[in-house]
Amino acid sequence: MLRRPSPQADTTKPGSDRSRLFVYNGGFLTQKRVRRILELAGYDIRLGRPRSGDLIGIWGDSPTAHRGKAMAERHQAPLLRIEDAFLRSVYPGRAGEPPLGLLIDRTGVHFDPHLSSDLVTLLKTDPLDDSNLMRRARDAIARLQDAHLSKYNGFHPDAPVPEPGYVLVIDQLRGDASVKASIPFAGADQGRFQEMLAFAQEENPGAKVLIKTHPETARGHRPGYFSARDVSDRVALYDAPVSPHLLLDGAIAVYTVSSQMGFEAILAGHKPRVFGQPFYAGWGLTEDEFPPAGRNRKLTRAQLFAAAMILYPTWYDPYNDRLCALEQVIDALEAKVRAWREDRAGWAASEIRLWKRKPLQAFFGSRTAMSFTENAASAKKSGKNWMVWAGKATEDHAGAWNLEDGFLRSRGLGAELVPPLSLVLDRQGIYYDPTRQSDLDELIRDRATLTPQQERRVEALVMRLIKHEVTKYNLGGDLPELPKGHRILVPGQVEDDASIRLGAGKINTNMKLLQAVRAARPRSVVIYKPHPDVEAGLRKGKISATDALTWADVIAENANPAALIDSVDEVWTMTSLLGFEALLRRVPVTCVGLPFYAGWGLTQDRLQAPHWRDASPGILGLAHAALIDYPRYFDPISGLACPPEIAVERLVSGVLPRQGPALRSLAKLQGLFASAAHLWR
Repeated sequence: MLRRPSPQADTTKPGSDRSRLFVYNGGFLTQKRVRRILELAGYDIRLGRPRSGDLIGIWGDSPTAHRGKAMAERHQAPLLRIEDAFLRSVYPGRAGEPPLGLLIDRTGVHFDPHLSSDLVTLLKTDPLDDSNLMRRARDAIARLQDAHLSKYNGFHPDAPVPEPGYVLVIDQLRGDASVKASIPFAGADQGRFQEMLAFAQEENPGAKVLIKTHPETARGHRPGYFSARDVSDRVALYDAPVSPHLLLDGAIAVYTVSSQMGFEAILAGHKPRVFGQPFYAGWGLTEDEFPPAGRNRKLTRAQLFAAAMILYPTWYDPYNDRLCALEQVIDALEAKVRAWREDRAGWAASEIRLWKRKPLQAFFGSRTAMSFTENAASAKKSGKNWMVWAGKATEDHAGAWNLEDGFLRSRGLGAELVPPLSLVLDRQGIYYDPTRQSDLDELIRDRATLTPQQERRVEALVMRLIKHEVTKYNLGGDLPELPKGHRILVPGQVEDDASIRLGAGKINTNMKLLQAVRAARPRSVVIYKPHPDVEAGLRKGKISATDALTWADVIAENANPAALIDSVDEVWTMTSLLGFEALLRRVPVTCVGLPFYAGWGLTQDRLQAPHWRDASPGILGLAHAALIDYPRYFDPISGLACPPEIAVERLVSGVLPRQGPALRSLAKLQGLFASAAHLWR
């Protein structure tokens, strides 16, 4: 059997097995990501004449591949064929985006049935019966479909697709190597595509036929095999940038020569009609016009996927500059594509303080620079999407997206000008305002039921938060001595915070909360934790020690909130995020206000929840919505949009850029003025 080394294996240490790879294509030298992946995989790129034991690298069947083939024949050196992996980027490589993985094949190339290849050998000989591998394959298939990810992703999943019931015929790029290699008879390329179109019409009488063009054809870069000449009353060219998963969902039959979309059709449950000999043909999952020789094994979709997407490729982690598994690549591509989909029109922003603008440019302006304006009419006419800092929004900002910090924010306070790792954009409202429905409310309702894959992912994320005591601000501090007994943690809040103004009832100050807790739990040990912004003297809500100890037994100043949660039996709060963090740790929570996590049956609530909070999610469903679905994350180390797992990794390691001296001085200066009370809200 053929299996690749573990993707986590470190092949860069001295003494490890490495190979000299001689190349004769400038792309190997100019494309830094390609070079880096090859280096991490154990190949040292060289120029010149190979010696015994060296390899020669060529890019698939590119126009320059003949140079490497000639050198290999002259020096009797083995070829290493390299191609983009099956998940790549937003646009094809000519747009300048680096790949997230490579197909590195020592025996052939996956799209040429006349050569052996590592992938076909895997499909023929590997048992593909490991239960964990099959679970990973099924999880990954579901996740790609749920997130609408493909090899290229220059589309929005909300773009409309035709009414179901059509036959889908997949066009490809004229002269593409995968087409030429997959056609058994030379020179028959055009004829084969015309034959496929004729079969599609004949075998599906009366059905509408859609010819799906290749993304590069739609963008005017390269022609396909079909054109306007093929359009008729039954046949239409379809070049809209839509999710291939949605397009496949609406198809009653799929026809292809060798497109990767044929592979995706199999994953979607189709048995595509195949007129070439791609890697996915011949395994009992396709109807083959020209069955490839020697492929007599019957495979399941999960087995095909496991070989092609998990075992065969070499995947790259752009955040940590290392090889990785498929799951980390899906994480990265999902974050990258989400950022592109939301930011592609650009952003205008209002009510953004000067020091926040640079972090926001990194978050939302990587493709199109953000513009900052306080003129609502100008923002609306800009042609860009429009955002406003939620706490500053007025009626003049109607139609703007509301912007706020996310729930895994930083190592340090926003009031001290520490930039965030996560932000949320909400089209309907904002999470801390229970007077109107928010996007987060809808996401929580949608996560009332989780798939097994979603449950495993969020559970792993939550367990990592708990293990490493990760919270919103991640401020450490020793715990005071805590008396024995039934302990109740009461988190203080910033009293003029928007979440208090909008989400609290009659109990709307820290003192009133302490009094309510003592009245309800007279024999309990009440532990009061002041809000860190209040402790730092930057926000309103301070209670003197004398007044606080009238109702509380302990004041936990500057204490680690995660360690406090682990030391108590329950939490009482107005709207503090610490209540959500307690829920993640399975600590009972009583809410006297209406934070986003109240009203779903997970907390004891003293106020009536909004009528739209009518679902019953579990704690993991709540966490998935709040930590994975709702926020955007940004990695300041790589400068890339990132998944929550990377943000947590940065918070755990503490490897984050430090504030400059100017910002630190400004934070201290602002703490002296009353305006600092409104710095972030």
